[in-house]
Amino acid sequence: MIFSSLYIAETEKMGKGVYTSSAIEANTIIEISPVVVMTAEERKLLDQTRLYDYIFEWQTELNKCCMALGYIAVYNHAYESNCEYEMDYETELISIKTMRDIEAGEELFINYNGNWNDATPIWFAAE
Repeated sequence: MIFSSLYIAETEKMGKGVYTSSAIEANTIIEISPVVVMTAEERKLLDQTRLYDYIFEWQTELNKCCMALGYIAVYNHAYESNCEYEMDYETELISIKTMRDIEAGEELFINYNGNWNDATPIWFAAE
């Protein structure tokens, strides 16, 4: 499920991003997408490819990963994001929910740390 007003467009600095063409209320689920879960062995191979920047850690072992389908891999990062993601390990789904009211034309961000307002430096900012 992808909210009907979402679309992908170019950003000024981050390549592509996810935007909305209409206002969205806070606490609205805007996307639920399946994931492809990969093993530790597959993770080692993926870490050597461009997909490294698009995979999510999966579960607590941190050796598994997943590739999210839908728009999820296109959401850009912000430390105080306007959306957050939630992983459902049992059903192998990721959902995106708005954290505040969103205006039409606004870019939607998630925090790659997992919590919408976690200021811990992320891997590409620490390099």
